[in-house]
Amino acid sequence: MPLTASAGPLPVARHVPSIRTVGPLFISALGLGPMLRLPHYCSASVIHSAGHNLVITAAHCVYGTGLGIEFAPGYSDGATPYGVWSVRHAYVDPAWKNDLDPRFDVAVLEMAARGGRNVEDVTGRAPRLGDAPPAGTRVTVDGYLAGSGGTPITCRAPVRYSHRYPTFGCRGYADGVSGGPWLTDGRVVGVTGGLHQGGCTPSISYSSPFARHVAALVARARAGGAGDVVPLPGADGCGTG
Repeated sequence: MPLTASAGPLPVARHVPSIRTVGPLFISALGLGPMLRLPHYCSASVIHSAGHNLVITAAHCVYGTGLGIEFAPGYSDGATPYGVWSVRHAYVDPAWKNDLDPRFDVAVLEMAARGGRNVEDVTGRAPRLGDAPPAGTRVTVDGYLAGSGGTPITCRAPVRYSHRYPTFGCRGYADGVSGGPWLTDGRVVGVTGGLHQGGCTPSISYSSPFARHVAALVARARAGGAGDVVPLPGADGCGTG
């Protein structure tokens, strides 16, 4: 691919024991998914907010109102050191809700409180939201490979652009990392998703280009208004052969 030709050999993602604000998503209730080591299917990250209760992921990782989805920050091979948190409301851009436009493949989740505390109270201060970075900016991309158990993977590499989508080259990314954060300078500047719902190969990943529409989602979620009913995503366009 052009990315490999211009940037040289791609780095390889490595496993780390835990990342306190990053975790997998489960179809679960009452924390049973992680407890029973059921499969997790996407990744997500706490983001800083005044209410300490917001999580960001890819829109294609969310369905319906978000009820029945749980998030386990810091998850490490079955352990949930920061608890398991249930989605209360999901917020997506109208361009995703109405047209599944991959440029808007971002969801902000309002998490229900537990015992009078919110998720960021427990994980500690989370990264703030940022805009899509310029080409050449080095970003760290975290996430979980789909399946049972496991620990997060992480990799740092420069951003390029493909068809106006932020593009990240690192080997070892596969199903399950969708929704995982792209971070630089203490800010979340993307999540794996967008073009081809995040990528068709384990070496090249994409994000929707973060801009004012993502800040608007965060503002809606922070205000605590009614959430959206999110449609199921279509095919990723990668083909089958």
